[in-house]
Amino acid sequence: MATMIGANSEHAEPGVMAVGMRTTIWNLFSLAVALGLWQLGASLIGSPFFPGPLRIVEAFVQLATRGDTFGNSLLTHSWASVQRVLVGFGLGVLFGVPLGLLMGLYPKVYAGTRSVLEPFRFIPPIAWIPLAIIFFTGLTRFAFLIFLGAFFPVFTSTLVGVARVEPIHRKVGVVHGASKFWTLCHVVIPTVLPDIMAGMRVGLGTAWLTIVAAELAGGISTGLGRMMINYAELLQVPQVIVGMLLIGFIGFLMNEVLLIIEKRLFRWRWRVSL
Repeated sequence: MATMIGANSEHAEPGVMAVGMRTTIWNLFSLAVALGLWQLGASLIGSPFFPGPLRIVEAFVQLATRGDTFGNSLLTHSWASVQRVLVGFGLGVLFGVPLGLLMGLYPKVYAGTRSVLEPFRFIPPIAWIPLAIIFFTGLTRFAFLIFLGAFFPVFTSTLVGVARVEPIHRKVGVVHGASKFWTLCHVVIPTVLPDIMAGMRVGLGTAWLTIVAAELAGGISTGLGRMMINYAELLQVPQVIVGMLLIGFIGFLMNEVLLIIEKRLFRWRWRVSL
């Protein structure tokens, strides 16, 4: 039996690699087609406010080599935004996961406090920008706003995940003398981890939405959002699109990192899905 499983696994690996290669080829093909249609449309329209990919590449090279109108490099703007997102997102995960576990394990605590927590979940982080400008400065301001955007997706996913833990799994541990801490570490958390990762991916997207809006509000000189608004005021559309594409690309890379971590943590789930 073990020999058959091992043989199946060995034969499955080339199949997985072939599927991955085909997916990569199709993605590259789709990207090439999209860029070609974009360039064709820009050539037909011939408007400075609808630049094609070639003009976007020129603007990217200019920003990367010479910097913007204030002398800030593209790397400086990108790192400023990434740093703010990482700090706020990290705080959202740091507080969202333990609180979700606590209230998931003790539903009465959540039931007694949801009238306080739930209304805040429906207030968009952007609505907090005026208060953040008044009470905070620098990195603290952005960390606070991004924390609000990332916290609730992580918290809610963790809370819902705990409710899905089968009671019989907990009872088996109790019958065999397992402590509450052991049950938490070996039963609850492993079961909830997929939900936590899903909440983190949603929270990451919200974090990027929040940071761009916060940077557009002003008060700083660096950040991709700030760079975009500076060039929008000058009607320099290619530079604005460079900022947009960079935000999308960096967000995509960060999401891919989370996906890689998820695949390694839950390799058995990906095996079953294939």
